[in-house]
Amino acid sequence: MSHPFGNTITAQDIIETMSGFTSWEERYRQVIMWGKQLPKMEEALKQEQLLVSGCESKVWLVSEFDGEHWHFQADSDARIVRGLIALVLAAFEGQTTQVIRDFDEQAYFDQLGLINHLSPSRGNGLKAIVEQIKQAAEAKNKD
Repeated sequence: MSHPFGNTITAQDIIETMSGFTSWEERYRQVIMWGKQLPKMEEALKQEQLLVSGCESKVWLVSEFDGEHWHFQADSDARIVRGLIALVLAAFEGQTTQVIRDFDEQAYFDQLGLINHLSPSRGNGLKAIVEQIKQAAEAKNKD
């Protein structure tokens, strides 16, 4: 499950890029561009049990723990949501359980200036994706 988010494009890169924009439209376009860079998930993985509940659009999320780091693959049927997934994966891909548990997603999203511009259902869906990632890390931590 290799992709640029979390590896060559980090959360800090996302914050720095987004802080350079002055309008919501510029940020929105950039989010869509990042979504285009998100690798497509294999159709065989797009199964009902991998859907993230709480999302307006269909979002599939696969998590994998290699014993030290977490790896994620996600996809959506909506362009903007693919971009939002990219933002999330930039923060969580390749991280340890502890980093995922400690990550302050509210501060991250505040720095990006996005949540206030998303519909409530999109914002809730974004939070649902993060919550599912954190739950996976927490469950593995209890093993």
